[in-house]
Amino acid sequence: MTDMTANYAALEPSRAEKFRQRTVPLIAFAVLLLVIPLFNPSRSMVTLLNHMGITIVFALSYNMLLGRAGLLSFGHAVYMGLGGYFAVHVMNWVADGSGFWGAVPVFTMPAFGFGAGALAGAVIGWPSCRRAGTPFAMISLGVAELVAAAGFMFDSLFGGEMGISGDRMSGPEFLGLSLGPVDEVYWFIAFWTFIGVLGTYAFTRTPLGKLSEATRDNPERVEFVGYSPQRVRYLVFIFAGAFAGMAGGMSAVQDEIFTPENLSLIPSGAILIATYVGGIRYFTGPIMGAIIMTYMGSNLSDYTAGWLLYLGLMFVGVVMFLPNGIAGIVYGTTDTIRAGRLGEVWQSWLIRLAGLVLIATSVITIVEVAFRWSEGYGEVFEPFGLHLDTTNLLTWVLGVVPLVLGVLLVLKSAKGESK
Repeated sequence: MTDMTANYAALEPSRAEKFRQRTVPLIAFAVLLLVIPLFNPSRSMVTLLNHMGITIVFALSYNMLLGRAGLLSFGHAVYMGLGGYFAVHVMNWVADGSGFWGAVPVFTMPAFGFGAGALAGAVIGWPSCRRAGTPFAMISLGVAELVAAAGFMFDSLFGGEMGISGDRMSGPEFLGLSLGPVDEVYWFIAFWTFIGVLGTYAFTRTPLGKLSEATRDNPERVEFVGYSPQRVRYLVFIFAGAFAGMAGGMSAVQDEIFTPENLSLIPSGAILIATYVGGIRYFTGPIMGAIIMTYMGSNLSDYTAGWLLYLGLMFVGVVMFLPNGIAGIVYGTTDTIRAGRLGEVWQSWLIRLAGLVLIATSVITIVEVAFRWSEGYGEVFEPFGLHLDTTNLLTWVLGVVPLVLGVLLVLKSAKGESK
C-alpha cells in the first residue's frame, strides 16, 4: 500500500461510524413505524400517516433525479400514475380469481407498480435522457401533458374521467392481513415505506448512485474516465421511475382508485415542492418535506382558504433564502451544537427568529384579510378578538409595520453572522 492509498484509507469512516451513521437511522425508522400504532391514533390520523408513507417513497424517488442526478423533471407523477394504474388493473385481475392472478395477494401490489414504473422509465427515458438541463425539463413537461391527455382518451386503460377502481380486500390474505380496516392498511404502508426508504438509500451507496452525483457535478470528467453520462442518467431515470411506481402501487391499495389527475402536472409540482422544501442535498430531506407538506395539505385547508398561497410563499422563501431546505436547518443546527458554537450564534438566531415571526404575522394578516375581502361575503378576519378588515387602520399597521421590522431584523442577523 502506497502512502497515498494509505492516506485515502485513513479518511474512510470506521466500522463503528458506518454503523452509527448508516444503520442506526434505518433501525430507528423501523422502530418508529412499529411503535406508532401503540399510541392508538384515530382513523383519520392513520389515513394521514398512510399518505405520508406514500409521499415519502415518491419524494425519495424524485430526489434520485433532482438531488442525485441534477435532472429537473416536471412530470414525475407519470411514473407513479402508471405504476398505480397497473396495480389497480392487477387488483381487478386478482378479484376475478382466475389462473395465476387468483393466487396473488394484494399485499404485493407495490412490486407490480415498481415493475410498471421501471418499464415506463425505460421507454420514456430512452429519448428523454439524451439531453440534460433545460431540454430535459421541457421534455418531461411535454411527456406529462401527453400522458395526462392519454388518460382521458383511452378509457379501456385509464377509465376516462372516472378512473379505475379496485378492491384491496380481494385475493388471498398475506400474513393474516385482509387490508380492509385502515389499521391493517397501515402495516402494509409501513412495510413498503421501509422497503422504499431502504432501497433508495441502498441506491445512493452503489457505484451508479455515486456516478449520478458525479454526472450532476461534472459530466465531462465522468466521460473522460470512461463512463457515458447519458447512460448514467438513463439508468438513474429507470430506478427513479421504478420507485415512483412503487409509491403508485401503495397508493392504489390505500385509495383503491386511480384517475387521470394522478398523471397530471399537479402531483408532479407538489412532489417537486415537497422535495425541495425538505432539502435535496440530504437523503432525509425529501422525507422531512413529504411529512410536512402532506400534513399541511391535509390540515391547513381546515383553517384557511389561502393554504395553497402559503405553500407557494414557503416554496419561494426556501428557494431564495434556504437552498438546503429544512434538512439544512436541522443538520446545520446540529453541527453548530456539536462544534460548541451555540454560545456564539444564539443571539443572532433569536434575532432572526423574531424577524421571521414578524414577517409571518404581516403575511398572514395581509393574506387572510385579502381573501375575506375578495370573497365578498362580509366575513372579517378576527384573530385573538381583533376585528381586522380593509377599513380598519390596525389592519394596515399589522400588515406593514411587522413586515418592515422583520426584514430589518433578518438583515441584521445575517450581517452579524457574516462578521
